[in-house]
Amino acid sequence: MMKTLFLQPPSFDGFDGGAGSRYQARREIRSFWYPTWLAQPAALIPGSKLIDAPPARLTMADVLPHAKAAELIVIHTSTPSFANDVKVAENIKKENPRSLIGMIGAKVAVQGEQSLERAAPVDFVARNEFDFTIKEIAEGVPLAEIDGISFRNSDGQIVHNKDRATLENMDSLPFVADVYRRDLRIEDYFIGYLMHPYVSLYTGRGCKSRCTFCLWPQTVGGHRYRTRSVEHVIAEVRQIQAYFPQMKELFFDDDTFTDNLPRAEAIARELGRLGVTWSCNAKANVPRDTLKVLRDNGLRLLLVGYESGNQQILHNIKKGMRIEVAKRFTKDCHDLGIKIHGTFILGLPGETQETIRETIDFAKEINPHTIQVSLAAPYPGTFLYDQAVSNGWLDVEHAELIDEHGIQIAPLHYPHLTHTEIFDSVELFYKKFYFRAPKIAAIVNEMIRSPQMMKRRLREGVEFFQFLRERHAA
Repeated sequence: MMKTLFLQPPSFDGFDGGAGSRYQARREIRSFWYPTWLAQPAALIPGSKLIDAPPARLTMADVLPHAKAAELIVIHTSTPSFANDVKVAENIKKENPRSLIGMIGAKVAVQGEQSLERAAPVDFVARNEFDFTIKEIAEGVPLAEIDGISFRNSDGQIVHNKDRATLENMDSLPFVADVYRRDLRIEDYFIGYLMHPYVSLYTGRGCKSRCTFCLWPQTVGGHRYRTRSVEHVIAEVRQIQAYFPQMKELFFDDDTFTDNLPRAEAIARELGRLGVTWSCNAKANVPRDTLKVLRDNGLRLLLVGYESGNQQILHNIKKGMRIEVAKRFTKDCHDLGIKIHGTFILGLPGETQETIRETIDFAKEINPHTIQVSLAAPYPGTFLYDQAVSNGWLDVEHAELIDEHGIQIAPLHYPHLTHTEIFDSVELFYKKFYFRAPKIAAIVNEMIRSPQMMKRRLREGVEFFQFLRERHAA
């Protein structure tokens, strides 16, 4: 077995580019998702090491000694971080020229040849699901015999092997908890709407929804929700409880944990017996009866992608959601005491100044506990990317999706709506939502009841206004 290093490279300060992140960028409030997509193959390879540099604030100088000692280095990359990650690979190759360097992630999954052409020090990229692909490479199987990779042969030519078959037995994957305990410090991982410290993991892959902008189902996970058994999930939860008694909340990072309602209820009942406080991603259509079962068994918060308050835009992006259903679902959550972190996207096809105002008014009406406002990001491999290129909505200079500081830009523009108008609408959205007397009162009340929450919200407030200043400077 090759001595293997899994690496989320050093990057911009505060850059949340980890393999669990939906949008690789610096956040309004400092936050980091777990590198679960790296931890999963790391768990398959005895003696491997995982370094997640940004949350641990590690520099290239910190990483290089580990890279020099490794035979195989697997780097997670993304469209926003690719140029930086290639430089990291160059530095590693200079220090360890005999090392075999590969890249994984949505970017190289769909742009294998282009990525290798732009990354001279990289020997291979793994396409599709890459867990057992990396295991075979670490075991020394010749690259020419491994499904699911593109690589450089001895003549320097790029070769594309056939795709790897989709993983069907999800219980064949080992627990990531062992890698978390061995290589990560859970206190380094923050998400503004989750209790700290939190731990996240996947109980399945894929999402049956067809949202045109969504990255992972269109590049790696697919549109079938393939799941681990309830028993397998609960066994790992028990392990996490034993490893991390300081954990305040468990988050299920499946694209849509509520895609399979009977299974979600079955897992919830087991979590209730374990006394676990938990949260998950959900679509805004979960029936009230199911919500009550989840709430009664430890569910605290749902992360819900509303995206827009305009029905036509929801149709344009194939969201498969009706506004009135989302409103009823949100009211049910409020009635049951389930908190919601609502996510919205500005700049989607069909966006106008009027639809932006409509979405802001919608957010104020349904009133989730907290919100995140993102800019429409056309990642390669998504329907939105192809649509944007064919219609001339995406300019080459905006294709990396972030600026030189790692902050998300507005990459799309329309004849009736400019980059600047879309970019500026994010700040307007936040101010209109949070700078309301009822919302301010709710936040102040939350802070008064908890000294820990007061300290946290004050820190987040400073970070938020610093972020706005940097956006203005850009």
